[in-house]
Amino acid sequence: MNISVYDKRDFPPYLPKLNALYGDLFSGGKGFRSKLIERVSGHLKIDKKQIHLMAQTIEFIHNASLLHDDLIDRSHLRRSKPAAWLKYTPEYAVLAGDYLLARVMVNLSRHGNLELLQYTSEMISDLLEGEWIQDSLIKDWGVNQTQLDQVHKLKTASLFKWCIRSPFICKGGYSKQVHDELEELGCLLGLLFQRSDDLLDYGIRNYENKAVLGDLKSGYVNSFGCFLIKTMTPSQVTQFKKIIQIEDLHELLGKEVFDKKVAEFDESNKQYIELYKHHLQILLNVLPEHEKSLILDLEKLSDVLYWRKA
Repeated sequence: MNISVYDKRDFPPYLPKLNALYGDLFSGGKGFRSKLIERVSGHLKIDKKQIHLMAQTIEFIHNASLLHDDLIDRSHLRRSKPAAWLKYTPEYAVLAGDYLLARVMVNLSRHGNLELLQYTSEMISDLLEGEWIQDSLIKDWGVNQTQLDQVHKLKTASLFKWCIRSPFICKGGYSKQVHDELEELGCLLGLLFQRSDDLLDYGIRNYENKAVLGDLKSGYVNSFGCFLIKTMTPSQVTQFKKIIQIEDLHELLGKEVFDKKVAEFDESNKQYIELYKHHLQILLNVLPEHEKSLILDLEKLSDVLYWRKA
């Protein structure tokens, strides 16, 4: 099944600038979250219309968050194109993001699943809370991993939890234990993805050739930056704040030391991969027999999201 979550007919034709903005925004994305929903739903034998609704919901929310994030961070590029706030003005970027979130509520209300509507509302609230906290950490060079994990769980992990749980909510009839395990799995996947993304910002496993040091240049110390700072001298931290090229960081720490820190960071995150596999085993034991094939699909995700293995 090839999910197409965005169609021009989804938005009023009398708002051409809005449609042009969405045309830019939705082109070039990998649609990973909607594909994850499709994979989970396939094992549960969910109706195609429900799959499309869930896929559209998560892509609308994800892209709304990108519109808002890019404006807050003053990021100039999104998917190798000018960010919406830069091309269409900040006001239009805010309105376009808000409109996507409004469409989500309208579409889910028509579907009539109150539990899914409530869960989605909570997820959007978590996203906004996470963004608020993250913005308060800009230029906080003493930020710790606990604070960053709180942001990651509210922002990144909340979307992954929704992707894994929403098909089960749509189908209904599952125990609280099943939903609890799905929450844990989604949270761990979100943390692994975000920590891998934070490494990517330092040029590690950057197979997509994204711009590096975007977080550092904006004054945000991500999880890997926080890991590096812990062993820096005060003098090194002062220089670290001013770095604009990855080569400067290699020179500051020494390339050998930098590579060692990457290896140590990877090693520290293996605990989350092992914990993820542990919760998969628990889920396997509580799923109906005809749905246990889902575990094989989910098992691959920790490597895909952290090590960026295809």
